[in-house]
Amino acid sequence: MGSARPVPGTFCLVLHSHLPWLAHHGRWPVGEEWLYQSWAGSYLPLVDVLKTLAAEGHSHLLSLGITPVLAAQLDDPHCLSGMHHWLGNWQLRAHEAAMNGDVDLGRREHRLAATALAQFETHWRHGAAPVLRELVDAETIELLGGPLAHPFQPLLDSRLRRFELDEGLDDARLRWGTRPSGIWAPECGFTPGMETEYDDCGITHFMVDGPSLRGDTSLGRPVRAANVVAFGRDLQVSYRVWSPKSGYPGHAAYRDFHTYDHKTGLKPSRVTSRKSAEKAPYDPELAAAALDRHVEDFVATVVERLTSESARIGRDALVVAAFDTELFGHWWFEGPQWLAKVLRALPAAGVRVGTLSDALAHVGDPVDLMVNGRVVARGEDIGYLLVAEIGTPLSSFDAQVVEHSSTVLSLELVSSRRQ
Repeated sequence: MGSARPVPGTFCLVLHSHLPWLAHHGRWPVGEEWLYQSWAGSYLPLVDVLKTLAAEGHSHLLSLGITPVLAAQLDDPHCLSGMHHWLGNWQLRAHEAAMNGDVDLGRREHRLAATALAQFETHWRHGAAPVLRELVDAETIELLGGPLAHPFQPLLDSRLRRFELDEGLDDARLRWGTRPSGIWAPECGFTPGMETEYDDCGITHFMVDGPSLRGDTSLGRPVRAANVVAFGRDLQVSYRVWSPKSGYPGHAAYRDFHTYDHKTGLKPSRVTSRKSAEKAPYDPELAAAALDRHVEDFVATVVERLTSESARIGRDALVVAAFDTELFGHWWFEGPQWLAKVLRALPAAGVRVGTLSDALAHVGDPVDLMVNGRVVARGEDIGYLLVAEIGTPLSSFDAQVVEHSSTVLSLELVSSRRQ
């Protein structure tokens, strides 16, 4: 859709959606509140962005992973009823903020709540499955599946791994009308033999973290002799958005995640100080200006990375930027707006955008994901790369945190001999 000179290679955006089972586990401040906040802040806005872009003629926008645990809650009648109630309560809290004297906050939150409530009542009352089916049928997205209970697979017996994965993929087919051929494995965990299990279940591709491919993520890599391709997250590009030390969401103009107005539970501040009492009021105009700068920066980073990597390897390269879905909206309030702008700006800059299925055109030589006889995995939620010796009893592990780079930490589980 863009008129700029074509950039070599392909850019893939991968979003991973997961929450633990929260239904019937209380409401505020924990339990279902987490589900409803993520639903309102991330899932509703993301679907709206995707529908809007699809109506503009865009397709193959991203690969969206949704774990069976989360998918079940997004279709559950109890959760649907609770979400409808939560959205109505959001409107009431906005009115309360206005009556307490913060008219700007109340007006802004009322508009957000009214929009979310209208979207939910129009499109979501029968759950997420019909919404996602529409996006899949229109080829707007690729859906990624996963094992049924989202377990850390390397610790399971191979028979249980096969059962979990097969049931998880069948659950996806029941809900979405299609059995996914790609997955985001829990914590990107991998151990030898899993590639054969993936192949047997009809999986053609899966995600790993960048270090699992020795840091070279410019191509997908078949795993050993199996007909299964591992795609690695490009840390240089992904960390423009999210890293343990920096990233766009921490900019002072954006809405602060941590600071609440305790009378209403709304968030009135922007990121300006470590102390809540010293944070400045949120200003949408400042946030919009920062957003445009960060869209421009990200697009330039992708263009440079694709160009340099393609030149380095002598063929069209691949850049995979991968994030948790809940980063966009729930954590980073402006995230869905950023996604919409980026997914328009990349094609306009000459970048080919595709899904991981499309990226199967960018495959290199086979790789052994083992590193010196170890199992590799990724733990984004705790910010560590997990490395464990094969066959070592868990009871014999000590945890030693070591620095992996300026932005990546590695938690190496070192076997210790007990005297």
